Amino acid sequence: MTSKEIRDLSPVEITSKARELREQLLQLKLRKQTGQVEKTHELRSLRKDIARLETIHNEKKKAPAAA
Repeated sequence: MTSKEIRDLSPVEITSKARELREQLLQLKLRKQTGQVEKTHELRSLRKDIARLETIHNEKKKAPAAA
């Protein structure tokens, strides 16, 4: 998910998407512990997507206050 796509989402959609990705990350971590994950790069990708979502969500929260 790119930053541009995230910026087009509403704050509520960003929050729900972040929650969904966190659940996916948890499931992937559990599968990794049991040795069922072949594509370990997905962990890093999910963490980065969550960070992007949180960063843009915080920017949107602070933008109206600064304006």
